[in-house]
This record gives sequence, structure tokens and C-alpha cells, in this order.
Amino acid sequence: MFRLYRELDKGEFIICWGDTSQGGADSNFLPFISKTHVDVPLVMQKQGTIASALPHIVQALEYIYRKTGVPPVICLERNNGGASAMYTLVTQNTEGHWSIYYMRTQNGEITDKPGWDTVEWSRAKMIGEWEVAYNNRQLQIYDEEILKQHKKFITNKKGKPEAAPNAHDDGVMSMAGGWQLFKTVNPPSNKVKARPRAKRAKFHV
Repeated sequence: MFRLYRELDKGEFIICWGDTSQGGADSNFLPFISKTHVDVPLVMQKQGTIASALPHIVQALEYIYRKTGVPPVICLERNNGGASAMYTLVTQNTEGHWSIYYMRTQNGEITDKPGWDTVEWSRAKMIGEWEVAYNNRQLQIYDEEILKQHKKFITNKKGKPEAAPNAHDDGVMSMAGGWQLFKTVNPPSNKVKARPRAKRAKFHV
């Protein structure tokens, strides 16, 4: 469920955009991106509904806060039950151990909707901008599943970017959404000073 590739640093700022699932073969896919070190040190992938994954998401957020001292930003896709899960994360955040992302309009204005609405304009923006970033290797990715899914992400006959037949794209979509957060969300001004980047390794949460 959790794949941790290096220790998190004190003062490190982490953001996460989660692709949600209603069950079946799809997964709830959450890459935790470090804006401090420009990499993806932690990935959560769990099959089942987003409701069943929610306690584990809270576990990850608490773990990140405990390690870094900085509230991570969480954003779930509002489709497939994600809207309800986001409202639960709002109400459970009584101690301020994580920050909630609120959807922006096409003009960049912040709405009162926690999470991300994947609609035609937002899907095109996130995929288009992530394609440029991914091709230019602007973010270091260690996770083999994410990299494998990118290799099988195609443009279909109708011109829509999506997973190839019998493949999954939740790793791609979650990275595309995460890149939007990477570009627009900043750490709190009173965050703890970060330590130098740790060497790559694989650990267990």
C-alpha cells in the first residue's frame, strides 16, 4: 500500500493529489510530492473505495507531519466519492496537521470546494502541463508503477489522452494533478528550516 523511497526531512514541504476509486480494478493512487526536493518520496496505492482508503490517507498525513513538522497539502479528486472524503478530511483536521486544497476556477479564483473537480478544461490543463514537465524530467520519480503507467498512456482515436487498453492511468492522472499543486501551492511562511536532501533508499512507513 505504501512505498517509501527515502526518509523525509525536517522542514520538507509535501503536497499530494489523489486519484480516487469506487472499487473494482481501479486503485486509489496518491503520490506524495516534495516541493522542497522536487521528487516523489512516498506513494500510496490501494484498491477498494476511497472511503476504505481514507484512514490510511490520514495515517500518511500524520506520518508526514510528524517527520517534517510542516502540514502537507492534500487534494483528492472529487469524482468517485472524493468530495465526501475531502469533507471528512476537513472535519478531522482539528489539530491542523495537514492543509486542505480548494478547487480553483478556470480564472484561478479559489472556490469553497475542497478537492479537485476533473472536468474538460481542468483535465486538459493538468495533462497538457504535466506532459511538458514529465518529458523534461522536471520531477524525479522513483516509483516503477508510475513510470510503467506513463509508458502505456496514449492518445486514442478521438484525440483523448488515456490509458492504453487493459492498462491503468491513475498513476499518470495523480501526477498530473500533483503538478498543478506543485505550481500553485506554497509552504506556510513559518515552516521549519529544511535539512539537506537525504540519500535515496527504500523504507517502510
